[in-house]
Formats: sequence, structure tokens, C-alpha cells
Amino acid sequence: MSGAANGAESGRGAGQAPGLNGTGLVWYVAYGSNLHAARLTCYLRGGRPNGGARTYPGCRDHSPARRSVATALAGTLYFAGRSPTWGGGSAFYDPSVRGEVPCRAYLLTAGQFSDIAAQEMRRSPGPDLDLDRVLAHGRAELGPGRYETLLHVGQLDGHPLLTFTAPWGVAGAELAAPAAAYLRTLGAGLAESHTWGPWRTAGYLATRPGAQGHWTPGAVAALLG
Repeated sequence: MSGAANGAESGRGAGQAPGLNGTGLVWYVAYGSNLHAARLTCYLRGGRPNGGARTYPGCRDHSPARRSVATALAGTLYFAGRSPTWGGGSAFYDPSVRGEVPCRAYLLTAGQFSDIAAQEMRRSPGPDLDLDRVLAHGRAELGPGRYETLLHVGQLDGHPLLTFTAPWGVAGAELAAPAAAYLRTLGAGLAESHTWGPWRTAGYLATRPGAQGHWTPGAVAALLG
């Protein structure tokens, strides 16, 4: 295989969205800390991730993901800005750069996807996002901020694969090194979803833009135990 902003929401009921084959289901494609299922659970049910500084309210629908599958996207992962949860650079996805990003796709309702996006944008869960534009055009910029750009990156078992990232891409980003607790969470997610060992994980994470030059593979491997 190969956050929400003003005006981006509609009054549809939780879990409903157009263009979803009548199921109201989407795959949320995670490439950062949500690779780790326990971290995603903080978005779904509420709570504070291990090593994080923020407690999340959770989704309106606390149900677990119906399925999860390991996958990958063409592009690159990079770290930029400052995460209010972890204290270092946040992970973002740039599909325009050559490479491959290991990901994990979770089958959720459109309402759960909307609520996860809202929490990424430090907003309260609420009405569903209007997914018409991203499903029709592959990309929808809901605002200028982090995680306000939705991407439709494919289909799986009849359901759209959706993710969110920043609008600027790696070339226009203020790169920043990720914090140790954040890297531990990403590493746990890669081990859990892709069965990567610590050295493969460390070699990947330490060479991403933002981490490169601040973290070495040896230092990341030591974090992962």
C-alpha cells in the first residue's frame, strides 16, 4: 500500500460519513506514536500515555479498533515542532519524499477518526469531520496547523485509508529532535506491529529528518533495551 479546523465539521451523527460504502468505517493509518496500541487507546478511551504529559478525553465511542494491520506508505517520516505531550519533535509524514514509512492501520468508525484528529489538534471530541473532500481529491487542508491536512492514501477491504499530517512537508518544516519517551513509544509500536527488533528500529528512527544528527542508532537502541 503504496486535526480539525474551523469549517471542517458537519452535523452528521457519530460514525457516519459520505463515500464509505454505507459502513461508516475507515482505516486510520498511524505512522507515529499511535503505532503502539496502548498509546492509541488513550485517544479512544481516554488517559495519559506512558511517559507523556497530557491526559486525553477519549472518543465519544470508546470501542476498540475492529482490526489492525501492519502496512507501509511511500514517503518519509520526519520530526518537527514541539510536542506538548512528549516535549520534543512530533512525527509527521511527507508523501513527496522518496522512501517507505512503516505504518499500522486501525479500522475505526468515521466518528472515532474525527475524534482522534480533534485530540491531535488539542480540541475536544465533537461533530464528525466532513470527509467528502479528502475522499474525492485525496487531500484536504482543513487549516494551516499541525495534523490539519487529511490524506486519502488508498483502500483496503473496501474501506478508505486515511491519515493526517502537516501541510508544509519536510522541506518547509522546523525540524526538531524527538524526546526519549516518544522514541520509546514509536519503538514499542514498531516491535508490536512489524515485529522489528531494537537495532532495526533504531537504525530507522535515528536516520529520520529531525532525529538525524541528534540521535545515533546506538543511543536509540539503548533506549529500547
